[in-house]
Amino acid sequence: MDDRPVARCTVGRLMKAAGLRGVRRQRVPRTTIRADSPDLRPDLVERDFTATAPNRLWVADITYI
Repeated sequence: MDDRPVARCTVGRLMKAAGLRGVRRQRVPRTTIRADSPDLRPDLVERDFTATAPNRLWVADITYI
């Protein structure tokens, strides 16, 4: 077998001509695993999200992708 770059449409056309179909993998379900213990981190901004002036209070959110 030769290792040659081939366009996806070429592979699709050849597979269709041969009567072949690709197999799609199923998505893994995303679940949230909650901790048994309560959240013990300190509330550094004291849940007061009202800024008195611009650039006085900044909030960030870290999202796992």
